[in-house]
Amino acid sequence: MTTVTTRTVEYPADGLTMIGHLALPAGVDRRPAVLIGPEGTGLDDVQRRRADALAELGYVALAFDIHGGRWFTDPQEMLARCMPLLADPDRMREIGHAALDVLRGEPRTDPDRIAAIGYGTGGAIAVELGRDGVDLRAIATVNGLFTGRPGEAARIRCPVWAGVGSEDPIQPPAQRDAFAAEMQAAGVDWRIVVYGGALHAFHHPMTRTDQILLPGVGHHPQHAQRAWRDVLDLLAECVPVSQ
Repeated sequence: MTTVTTRTVEYPADGLTMIGHLALPAGVDRRPAVLIGPEGTGLDDVQRRRADALAELGYVALAFDIHGGRWFTDPQEMLARCMPLLADPDRMREIGHAALDVLRGEPRTDPDRIAAIGYGTGGAIAVELGRDGVDLRAIATVNGLFTGRPGEAARIRCPVWAGVGSEDPIQPPAQRDAFAAEMQAAGVDWRIVVYGGALHAFHHPMTRTDQILLPGVGHHPQHAQRAWRDVLDLLAECVPVSQ
């Protein structure tokens, strides 16, 4: 295991002070980098550990914030924050670009080798960066299959991988089909993996005793591990640590 250095980074976005988690691999050389977007509940230790795990593999990793340091336990409060955000591509892009600027500003980051992965709302933000024409090497979205404004998917310049649970009522088959049709019409190199029997947020271990869960939300340990391996395979293919 390599030595990983972590630190908290604060930066402005969406009228808030965002509080991200930056993880750096051992060494002093420039490395490929990964943005990590959190679920709609907000940045928590799950995404921080994902950033640390990527740093152990040799990536510079930034788990970015979407709620100004807040983590929601009440789904109605979370929806009141997230639904207007998901309906506003420009706001999502602002949040994504602010985090991307932090990542690019890190001296260890190779600015020509950056990927974006995200979960739920964070996944939608990752895809919006692609629709905005950002030069990314790969995009992965788990439970974040939202369609965009007509024609903008043609600006995506990298492969897009998407994962979703087959029993996810928040990302139902019609929404998956619309996302796939958008990617296909734009000529994007895309894949969708449907994890059988999994609900929404299947990748996230629910450990908070004060958290109220929406119907249709639940952890699936096997598929969580499989989705993480699929994301790592995408990174290894599109933005390998060694070139």
